[in-house]
Amino acid sequence: MIRTPLLKLSSIILISLLVSCKAKHPQEDAVAFSISDTMMERCEFSNAATQDVKDELKLFGKIAADNSKKANIFPIMSGNVLKIHVELGDYVKQGQLLATMRSSEVADFQRQLLDARADMALVEKNVQVAKELFEGKINSERDVIAAEKELLKAKAELERIEEVYRIYGLSGGSLFNITAPISGFIVYKDITQNEQLRSDKADIIFSIAQIDEVWVLANVNESDISKAELGYEAEVKTISYPDKIFSGKVDRIFNAIDPSTKAMKILVKIQNPELLLKPEMNATITLKFSENKKLIAVPSSSIIFDKSKNWTMVFKSRTEIETRQVEVYRQLDDVTYILSGLKEHEQVISKNGLMIYDALND
Repeated sequence: MIRTPLLKLSSIILISLLVSCKAKHPQEDAVAFSISDTMMERCEFSNAATQDVKDELKLFGKIAADNSKKANIFPIMSGNVLKIHVELGDYVKQGQLLATMRSSEVADFQRQLLDARADMALVEKNVQVAKELFEGKINSERDVIAAEKELLKAKAELERIEEVYRIYGLSGGSLFNITAPISGFIVYKDITQNEQLRSDKADIIFSIAQIDEVWVLANVNESDISKAELGYEAEVKTISYPDKIFSGKVDRIFNAIDPSTKAMKILVKIQNPELLLKPEMNATITLKFSENKKLIAVPSSSIIFDKSKNWTMVFKSRTEIETRQVEVYRQLDDVTYILSGLKEHEQVISKNGLMIYDALND
């Protein structure tokens, strides 16, 4: 708390609430000063207590989809895109149609399927004829065996092309449907109508991700690497929801320095049931951890900064209030850790202490 001058009106109110003393020394103030009933009601008091020293590390990063719940789709067939059925951000179900294209490769598979079926029918007939001729003593058993081998080859070829149809979801003709391999949101789309796709070009055309749980990838500077550990609690805030805190824990540490950012990455997993967090959102990550040591702690509102020093008002009774200089170790949110100047269980004024400080020391 930084000391600020009081207005004249505040001084008049303070005089009416406090029986003040004009003595210059704190020892004399402790005898003559007394807090009125009204001021007692306006003040709050806290006991100094020994606590684990907490610290925090602020990082910056981005929201990302969980790789284990994400599917990238590549153009496995060459051809011309006839129609696109979804847009970026759409939710799709597994097997849903994403785009339709016309492909010469699909037409060739259709030809192979028809040829394989025709060969299969012909070879089956040849086997039947070979067996009848063998029964009639017209040909040998070797001819039957040779015909059966040809049948096995034809059957294997038909099964191969039918498996290709199942893998690619082909239905006939030259049309090829691109479908969703998993359910989720379209988080990436790089395909346009009438575009000519090439199967030898390894570019992603769709990415689908489930975002009920997301990753937060944060950059840790070299100077802070020793402070980041697995299991640390993390609070995540975004520009989109400045008043909302998303909680998680450090799930993974990537023990390598990114040459582009000169930083190490850590991964925080966040539950996202309301789907508020979207991939590529910027985020501020605060890691909270213990320093494995204990110090006296008081509310930060009880600390008064004046004359380049830190003070607190130690309350013993209405007529015995001491202005005590303290050495601050760290202030973390609403808690301040004290190196020296206070003992455990001593009571400090944590609200309206500045008014009493002014009355005693001005």
